[in-house]
Amino acid sequence: MSDTHTEQASQQAELQKRLWAIANDLRGNMDASEFRNYILGLIFYRFLSERVQQYANQLLGHDEMTFADAYADEDVRDDLVEEITNALGFFIEPSALFDAMIDHIQKGNFDVEMLQDSITEVQSSTIGKESEGDFKGLFEDMDLSSTRLGNTVAARSELIAKVMMNLADIDFHENELQIDVLGDAYEYLIGQFAATAGKKAGEFYTPQQVSKVLSQLVTLGKEEVPTVYDPTMGSGSLLLRVGDYAKVAEYYGQELNGTTYNLARMNMLMHGINYSRFDLQQGDTLENDRFPDKTFDAVVANPPYSANWDPAGKLDDERFRKYGKTAPKSKADFAFVEHMLYHLKPTGTMAVVLPHGVLFRGAAEGKIRQYMIEHDNVLDAVIGMPANLFYGTSIPTVVLVFKKNRDRDDIFFIDASKEFEKGKNQNNLTDENVAKIVETYKSRKDVDKLAHDATLDEIKENEFNLNIPRYVDTFEPEPPVDVDKLVADIQSTDEQIDKLQSEFSGMLNDLEGKTPDAQAQLTKIKELFKNE
Repeated sequence: MSDTHTEQASQQAELQKRLWAIANDLRGNMDASEFRNYILGLIFYRFLSERVQQYANQLLGHDEMTFADAYADEDVRDDLVEEITNALGFFIEPSALFDAMIDHIQKGNFDVEMLQDSITEVQSSTIGKESEGDFKGLFEDMDLSSTRLGNTVAARSELIAKVMMNLADIDFHENELQIDVLGDAYEYLIGQFAATAGKKAGEFYTPQQVSKVLSQLVTLGKEEVPTVYDPTMGSGSLLLRVGDYAKVAEYYGQELNGTTYNLARMNMLMHGINYSRFDLQQGDTLENDRFPDKTFDAVVANPPYSANWDPAGKLDDERFRKYGKTAPKSKADFAFVEHMLYHLKPTGTMAVVLPHGVLFRGAAEGKIRQYMIEHDNVLDAVIGMPANLFYGTSIPTVVLVFKKNRDRDDIFFIDASKEFEKGKNQNNLTDENVAKIVETYKSRKDVDKLAHDATLDEIKENEFNLNIPRYVDTFEPEPPVDVDKLVADIQSTDEQIDKLQSEFSGMLNDLEGKTPDAQAQLTKIKELFKNE
């Protein structure tokens, strides 16, 4: 590892450690998932403030005029505001910057209403601009009037001031890598909160190592992926991971949960993705497709497993019509797959995480699966993942890889269920595990007890049942039994028992007759021993 990467890793680890310590120390009795909205919101507000300050300094160059001076100058102000807003998508005036709030705290005249006004101004600055939709309601989950922070304005102000002072003590500018480091630290916090959120955690976070697998699968052999889409994007971590392996021009996503949708937009900006490069929408993907006419070069998703949905009338929907059947009301898994395939470009690649049931369940799901394989020929690979990888569920999952316009009709199976490192609460994929899965898929060769390239005839013989053990035999035979040794061991054990029985009888005889009570007890013991 290079010195630069070592420095970045060290900086990142220290930043993550300190941020999580702040979250734990200051949330008090508040539920972690609730406090998440405050600490992540405040980190994000500091980030926005510093982006404005830095850009203003660049504009002013070597002039002696500071940002505050320029803003105070009526001849300069309007042009300054317009330039910054057009570039960043928002504006924060000097008196409302994070550092200005810190100054108020140090002088003892800060209150949360002052902060609330400043945050409101961020959104107001985008009204009528191209970025308005990207910032609308962005801070609505950071309710500074909530009594959960304190019963009075003073109490709420005191708690928020403590959080802000702790954040102010962290230097985000140690080197030029701060954007990546800060963005990754922000995502680390999202993951840590997910680890404490129980069953609902899977709604907003896909573990980073799983995201790496999907992202590498859809970018293999590509330096550029113009567009990437996640129909159930959660906090956006999976979308962002694709950008680690290929140059992405535009990010698209949809998310049902409002709080999680806000997290995703913050996450994008925290990773240095300009508002003009992402289009994230809120809503039910299956009921209200916000990108009805768009197709994408890469599609990735970790949708809610076996979710309820309303299939009524869906065969009139272009996304689902051709399959002739709809996914069951209580299992929307294939509905998400159909939606994703509809939005995949002919030259694109798609990877989705699903429960194993999609491989073998019958009825409508069996018909849909058969159509995708036999008629459309879009299923490229089936990769069985280890159990207990995800927050909120311990079930094993499967990654399905889809491609359109394939020039082959085989399906490549990988059983990666044993490719993990056991953790305290969850199993983890190591970088080596991830690399092995991706390289196995890339080579597309049979590997004993790991991978098999199944022909269409094999799939048909199994009646389109894709259960992985039908194609990858991982059975480990028991070692042969040494009968002679087993007999010798039994004889030796019998001799030991006889010896112990003899010694025990001798001890009983030594004690016999000592007292009437002892005699009675010994008689009982002998009878029991004889019966045994």
